[in-house]
Amino acid sequence: MRDSVKLSSGRSYLAIPGPSVMPDAVLQAMHRASPNIYAGELVDMTATLPGDLRRVARTAHHVAIYIANGHGAWEAALSNTLKPGDKVLVPASGRFAFGWSEMAEALGIEIEILDFGMQSPFDPDRIADVLRADTAGQIKAVLGVHVDTSTSIRNDISALRAAIDAAGHPALLMADCIASLGCDRFEMDAWGVDVMVTGCQKGLMVPAGMSFVFFNDKAAEVRATLPRVSRYWDWVPRAHPEWFYQFFGGTAPTHHLYGLRAALDLIHAEGIEQVWARHEILARAIWAACARWSEGGALAMNVTDPGLRSHAVTALRLPSPRATELRNWLEQNLGLTLGIGLGMAPPDSPEWHGFFRLGHMGHVNGHMIMGLLGGIDTGLKALDLPHGTGALDAASRILAGGDAA
Repeated sequence: MRDSVKLSSGRSYLAIPGPSVMPDAVLQAMHRASPNIYAGELVDMTATLPGDLRRVARTAHHVAIYIANGHGAWEAALSNTLKPGDKVLVPASGRFAFGWSEMAEALGIEIEILDFGMQSPFDPDRIADVLRADTAGQIKAVLGVHVDTSTSIRNDISALRAAIDAAGHPALLMADCIASLGCDRFEMDAWGVDVMVTGCQKGLMVPAGMSFVFFNDKAAEVRATLPRVSRYWDWVPRAHPEWFYQFFGGTAPTHHLYGLRAALDLIHAEGIEQVWARHEILARAIWAACARWSEGGALAMNVTDPGLRSHAVTALRLPSPRATELRNWLEQNLGLTLGIGLGMAPPDSPEWHGFFRLGHMGHVNGHMIMGLLGGIDTGLKALDLPHGTGALDAASRILAGGDAA
């Protein structure tokens, strides 16, 4: 009888790398009747959001809000800074750099990709060499993904700025922080980032549907030189609206705004430095467990160097098709959902079933991470997957402030 009993009833745990777990405070803030979109509470509350968004991004400059996912933020950033025939340099360490470059190409922008593979970060020296060779200044922007959600590689954005400066190149530095904002340390102004894009559904802990483009005065000056920008994607009225509707290019995303207000309140009450520290410690606990499991020879972390790993997502490998088998067993039997191995192999290939990802971003704490790890440990045993022992002990020591990983 035991083999027919599933233990998945109760609250499920969505441990994918976005959308992330929604805090009760966010859900409660959104659970309300539709507000007046012309005057009153919603209008007053929305005016408080840009300043608190800038605090999370660590910038004193501008922010535009879009009713769109991260792909919409990509297009908005490109549309406000580039025109057909311009060229961008795209260092790639995972699927999302290619996605951003494909969007640029569809807009008539020429792309040059520096592919560093699926397990390595950017090489700033190679990037600087390409920029030095661009003596005609054809490259107008460098598109860098801070954390690639597919590979879990965390790139050094400040080093990317240093490479651009070392080459003496005027290109804009544009950063994708969709997976990293509110999880991994990011300092827009201190790191010299001109444009940054992010979404609301990961570290910002709001249901998917809004995205943000932050930009500095240098980027604003570039925008002013363009002959035209799509009325909808134009960031000027959104960042500096004369009327409330201009924040959003039309009707406001009312309930998302209430959720965002609650999420920002949570972040600032905890303090962004504490938020970063919490994500780092929880990530180290996950890595400690994975290191023990990997001693069995089957499981491996995609990024071997801890200094290059994201604190928001961890990409893992198992012999195909065991990764998919593990994900399916955990969801069906324990109510625990892990992320697919996005971008690591073609979805129609056998290799696709050899990758999975753990999301540990936003509204997560110690007992949730131990539950995640305990679930995986149970699944490895249930499926008789080779794995080392002592994973939960190693993780608990990290959370207890003991051994380092």
